[in-house]
Amino acid sequence: MPHATIGWERAEPPGDRSFNAYLHARNGHLYFEDLNLFELTQSGVDEQPLGSPLEIVHLPKIREKITRMNGIFKRARAALNYEGCFYYAYASKANAAEEVTRTAVGAGAHLEMSSSVDVDIARYLAAHGYLKPEQMVICNGFKGPGSLYAEKIIAFKRDVHANVIPVLEDLPELRPFAESGLSFAVGLRQKIDSHVHTVADVDRSHIRFGMQTDDLFEAARRIEAHPNLTLTLYHAMAGTQIADCAAFVERLSAALEVYARLRQQQPNLSIFDFGGGTPVGMTLDFDFDYETFAHELLAAAQNICARHGVPVPHVMGEFGRYTVAEHGAHLFKVITAKDNGSRLPWYLINGSIMTSFPDIWAIGERFIALPLNHLDEPFRRVLLAGITCDSDDFYPLPNSPAVLYLPTVTENLYVGFFAIGAYQEMLGGVRGAKHCVLPEAMELIIDRDEAGNYQFTVLKEQTPEDVLNILGYKG
Repeated sequence: MPHATIGWERAEPPGDRSFNAYLHARNGHLYFEDLNLFELTQSGVDEQPLGSPLEIVHLPKIREKITRMNGIFKRARAALNYEGCFYYAYASKANAAEEVTRTAVGAGAHLEMSSSVDVDIARYLAAHGYLKPEQMVICNGFKGPGSLYAEKIIAFKRDVHANVIPVLEDLPELRPFAESGLSFAVGLRQKIDSHVHTVADVDRSHIRFGMQTDDLFEAARRIEAHPNLTLTLYHAMAGTQIADCAAFVERLSAALEVYARLRQQQPNLSIFDFGGGTPVGMTLDFDFDYETFAHELLAAAQNICARHGVPVPHVMGEFGRYTVAEHGAHLFKVITAKDNGSRLPWYLINGSIMTSFPDIWAIGERFIALPLNHLDEPFRRVLLAGITCDSDDFYPLPNSPAVLYLPTVTENLYVGFFAIGAYQEMLGGVRGAKHCVLPEAMELIIDRDEAGNYQFTVLKEQTPEDVLNILGYKG
């Protein structure tokens, strides 16, 4: 497993420096862009103390990510004279919180969904004016005949939003939309995974999503037989967090080959949706050239489509983790430093690592961890631990190549986890009962008004009574 830089890795204090594009050390304190995080925990906002644990939701970061990727593909299209458009879609499964989906679609992102409750979220967004008629709603996920998901998609199309595109995972999923009596643009999902390098590898993918090539072409023929359906979109998800630019383009090139062959038979097919996979900096050593990726992907589309004699597609990216990972942070206080003869001293925080960031112990994921204060003091290598009674509630885990250094001064020391805004709260559950019945932290939602001034919204922490009621201890 390659080394991952999750924080400062020296005994000497870091001094004033930038750790990445948005985390900076100045005068012993850590800043998220221009917000002093330590002072935020101490002084609070609007005369309301915050303290810790504290979840940070930084909405301007979401808009920044969307704007940046749109600009990257705009430049690539201009450089290549690419004739197709680029569509940015937010994959809402990464974080379905209202403030997050509202911000993403409000920044112009199309909406990608995967379940029946997602349709209810889309209805809310449309009713409140965030989801505009021109924005596409891409419906991935299983939606067979008789499923609530299929029924809700049809009702949403009929009652609310015309621009809905169900993406079919399997041949039987065609029936409810064909029988709906509504005119649907539909998509087809190709079976493709991380083992695909050439078009010959496509049907050897071992995943449950999508169709094999023969079924894909059969589905296209069946769609053609229904006058109310139009095949518009081809979807291929090459993987998750593909940090190798060349490998990413290689997998998508195999999918582009299938797209071009399908386009030869289906003149209405116009969108190549490359699904997820776009990586984001969850550690400090992250390095991915988005400009090169966009340029190489569009160039591959041009070359492959020219070889097959078909127009280049409009390209859609479904960006989940890329959109929201960096907007989230979780701040804790170190409540004690414990040296009990272990190989490294233990720093215990007033919260849980494994319940706040389940991917750490579930799949060995790594996130940035930095102190909020005492950055001008010496550091030492430590293990950071939560206060649950679980033996896995610490960071980094034993099999991780990452190392963690924190200040030797532990008095009033605060620590933040960063790039945790994708999946972690969704996996751990919102307002639920967590391991060791630890209540959820207070949440601070940060935004800016039109003049650029910060706006803060505080969501109260979960109370013990909330947790007891969830578990049935009522009255």
